[in-house]
Amino acid sequence: MLNPRALMKLMSAKKQFSENHPKFVAFVEAVFSEKLEEGTVLEVTVTKPGREPVVSNIRLKESDLELLEELKGVLGNS
Repeated sequence: MLNPRALMKLMSAKKQFSENHPKFVAFVEAVFSEKLEEGTVLEVTVTKPGREPVVSNIRLKESDLELLEELKGVLGNS
């Protein structure tokens, strides 16, 4: 369980991230506005300056969906 100080720090970091990257936050909110289902594939590409992109993906399992719902509850919308 997160202590109140850690939770406040996390919420502050989330607020700053949202201010820094509003389009990405809107994208994530749109994706997660509908319930994800088992078998959904999440893919991430990371491109560092001067480097080739690195891509990875996961196919969500039921336990992954449970974790994502828990995270949504902790982080909430603000």
